[in-house]
Amino acid sequence: MDQPRSSGILVHPTSFPGRFGIGDLGDEAYGWIDFLAASKQTLWQVLPLGPTGFADSPYACLSAFAGNPLLINLERLVKDHDLAADDLTNPPRFPEREVNYGAVIDYKLPLLCKAARRFLSHAAPDRRAKYKTFCEQNASWLDDFALFMALKEYHKQAIWYEWEKAIALRQPEAMARWQARLNDPISVHKVLQFFFFDQWQAVKAYANERGIRIVGDVPIFVAADSTDVWANPDLFYLDENGRPTLISGVPPDYFSETGQRWGNPLYRWDVIAEQGYAWWIARMEATLHLVDIVRIDHFRGFVAYWEIPASEPTAIRGRWVQGPQASLFEALKEALGNLPIWAEDLGVITPEVIGLRERFDFPGMKILQFAFDQEALRASFGEYERNPFLPHNYTPNFVVYTGTHDNDTTLGWFNTCDEQERQRAMTYLGCDASEFNWSLIRAAMASVAQTAIIPLQDILSLGTEARMNLPGTSNNNWTWRYRSAMLTEHLSKRLENMTTTYERSPAVQLSL
Repeated sequence: MDQPRSSGILVHPTSFPGRFGIGDLGDEAYGWIDFLAASKQTLWQVLPLGPTGFADSPYACLSAFAGNPLLINLERLVKDHDLAADDLTNPPRFPEREVNYGAVIDYKLPLLCKAARRFLSHAAPDRRAKYKTFCEQNASWLDDFALFMALKEYHKQAIWYEWEKAIALRQPEAMARWQARLNDPISVHKVLQFFFFDQWQAVKAYANERGIRIVGDVPIFVAADSTDVWANPDLFYLDENGRPTLISGVPPDYFSETGQRWGNPLYRWDVIAEQGYAWWIARMEATLHLVDIVRIDHFRGFVAYWEIPASEPTAIRGRWVQGPQASLFEALKEALGNLPIWAEDLGVITPEVIGLRERFDFPGMKILQFAFDQEALRASFGEYERNPFLPHNYTPNFVVYTGTHDNDTTLGWFNTCDEQERQRAMTYLGCDASEFNWSLIRAAMASVAQTAIIPLQDILSLGTEARMNLPGTSNNNWTWRYRSAMLTEHLSKRLENMTTTYERSPAVQLSL
């Protein structure tokens, strides 16, 4: 892939500051983009942007197509006359450093619904026309999503296959009856999606105008409790009541004696192929409307995935099953043209996975924290000849990270790993323990990898308290937030200097 050297920062919008308990698409989003531009960054990576379900995880969304209403900025709804200024007086005192999702939902959702209803009754003609166009252009997923959300509210958030059987199985008479019965909440959910997409596209345009591309994230699997499964049951392994029969995960390894039982329903790839991969094409097309580049999570699952009977309590009793391999990406390429995809190719990677990635020229991923844990490397790669995560072994078509959203922060990792790992890292990097995070950032920036992405927590020199996610746990994840005062001019200048030094700045590239 012939691309210029570049760099950027990983931070999810929920981590932005703001007075309403969760980061959103208001002034702080624009301030964030200004910080990126001043620091000579050209990439902003986010996590999946969909509405979250179980455990507030962006990797367990209620839809692969919809946006998260909690990211809608309330103050912009006041500017658009969908809320009154008085509606926002005296919000609760939310914590500054973390998201309390329960409290945020209790406060924000009623205001969002109020704004949506006011829009439906009082919106100006030009905005009504814009809304109508939005609904028409997105009807293929929006109609099902709005009904799904209204039904979940009516059934007190129960998973869809526990609803009345007729509507759970989408029987035509039940669909018509419930659409009529829930017409008002259905309309509200459509308006909330209109608000989200309107605000997000404005933020994206602001970023693009400043030379910043947004990197999105597509998990390979979707949640069982999602519009995607309810509306497309033929595409998944489900029983006659809609419950998954075969689910996703990974087998036992160095990290877990019982493997990981993720629980996502597995695709019926034969059916999807017969339909010309239409659902996946629609999914990727919708995602590329929101972002400029897509990171595909668990890329190796397209070659082969671990199939677990849903009746099994762990991932031990499973088997490897062949995925769609190149045929899916050929269909995507034919339908969408150039595929700006990054492949998350971590874990036990076979030559077939490498071959698929290289066939389509997708950049893979390198994680610097992994370079110094030799036991974990042997568990993943066996008796490797060359450590694949050390920068001197890289080739250009990779994206290098100090760590990802699933890792501890660099300082958190460094302060808790064993002494051998610490010494190995400091010897390799030629540094001491002071500001170790910046030594690792420098190694990423200096590497031959075409792209370097640094989690904001590492740039801010934060420890484990700022970790975004701990895999295998469902509590206290996805909550971290930074404060505006942290994005200092000194920090921006330091990042700019390093970016320029290692020729990841557009200005440097243009002068060569």
